[in-house]
Amino acid sequence: MIPKHMQQFYIDGEWVDPLSSARLGVENPATEEIVAEVALGNAADADRAILAARAAFGAWTVVPVAERIAVVKRILDVYNSRYEDFAQAMSLEMGAPITWAREAQAWAGQVHIESTIKAAEKMQWEYMRGTTRIVLEGIGVCALITPWNWPMNQIACKVAPALVAGCTMVLKPSEIAPLSGVLFAEVCHEAGVPKGVFNLVNGTGPEVGARMSAHPEVDMVSFTGSTRAGTAVAAAAAPTVKRVAQELGGKSPNIILPSADLEAAVKGGVEGCFGNTGQSCDAPTRMFVPRAAHDKALGYAREVADAVVAGDPRDTATTMGPLVSKLQFDKVQRLIQAGIDEGATLVCGGTGRPAGLNRGWFVRPTVFGNVTNDMTVAREEIFGPVLAILPYDSLDHAVEMANDTPYGLAAYIAGPVEEAHPVARRLRAGTVNLNYPAWDTFAPFGGYKQSGNGREYADWGIHDFCEVKGIVGWGA
Repeated sequence: MIPKHMQQFYIDGEWVDPLSSARLGVENPATEEIVAEVALGNAADADRAILAARAAFGAWTVVPVAERIAVVKRILDVYNSRYEDFAQAMSLEMGAPITWAREAQAWAGQVHIESTIKAAEKMQWEYMRGTTRIVLEGIGVCALITPWNWPMNQIACKVAPALVAGCTMVLKPSEIAPLSGVLFAEVCHEAGVPKGVFNLVNGTGPEVGARMSAHPEVDMVSFTGSTRAGTAVAAAAAPTVKRVAQELGGKSPNIILPSADLEAAVKGGVEGCFGNTGQSCDAPTRMFVPRAAHDKALGYAREVADAVVAGDPRDTATTMGPLVSKLQFDKVQRLIQAGIDEGATLVCGGTGRPAGLNRGWFVRPTVFGNVTNDMTVAREEIFGPVLAILPYDSLDHAVEMANDTPYGLAAYIAGPVEEAHPVARRLRAGTVNLNYPAWDTFAPFGGYKQSGNGREYADWGIHDFCEVKGIVGWGA
């Protein structure tokens, strides 16, 4: 599904032609064919959108909260009416299997808008503390920079809370997967978002993203992407002392407790690692198993990998699509080879494409055993369906290795809940998942250490877009 406005930007309530003449082909990663062309903006395009957002802020931020929530509800209604368009767009732009695109990718946008609405309706936007009035109000103009791996998840997690908080914004989706972002701008227009409140400019990070991060009229940057890019955003934002919220990389540990159901725990962990073709920042990519159970765990992991069906994303039988680009493909190939070269046991998979596929950026679901925590596959974020299984000698040993990483986005524990509780408290991660629970869109999502700062989802995300004002003497 190709939106009709791929050659334009959405600024001040209108679709406008870009000032830049740059264009970029949008590739279907399953076929390596160019299926669309997107306009790439420059600093002047970013300026135009930022100034539109600035002009709209004064009127929008004083709109009563209930009316701002009503606007987001209209966005949800329009989004739902175009749900299949979003699923088709994300399947095309990032190679997501169509069932996954419908049940996970498009659903993520929907559920986060719903959660934001529910949270906003229950929030205390103003309250008294003694004689002081505490007021939550929008921080101002926000630059929203989102990634390609969960396009609507991240757009919804930023746009919806920014709107209900009373902020205005400029969204820059990933130029690699821009179809769904343009669709979302069409939804906002149809929903009647006031002009200038929501704006969209496509472009690269070094061009548009850098300008948005540094612009003096931007009050906040909300960025999701790699840790490398996140540090560049923070550096660009620092001179103007704007708020920066970042959701960055991860290398999430998954500790299988000695008393866990080994087969269920291992298979659930492998499925979690391979979901979205391994292209999730919070994927459980390091599995820690008791040393005595290591070899049996490798067998269970192989069973899951062998059951993966890689192929045409349009086929409902397909369970794994391609990686998003040749750049990602080459990176994953390099890291798989590093695992082999450094002496990890290659349980299944390896370099090259899966059997029967000779085009598209498909990779073989890969499992390594006998991994040590100093190996490249245990240290670097791979962002592909590659699992490292590490044996441990004691729970203290497992926790020590789990925390021995610059990342701290998510962690996983499988086993009896009462045994998992004390382990969960020791893990340095923003989200700890016990026994592969259902996705909780009201839980705080964000990282420790180099996985970022700030929290997203529901009221956590809304608070990130708010300033806290104390009016002292209000009740005197």
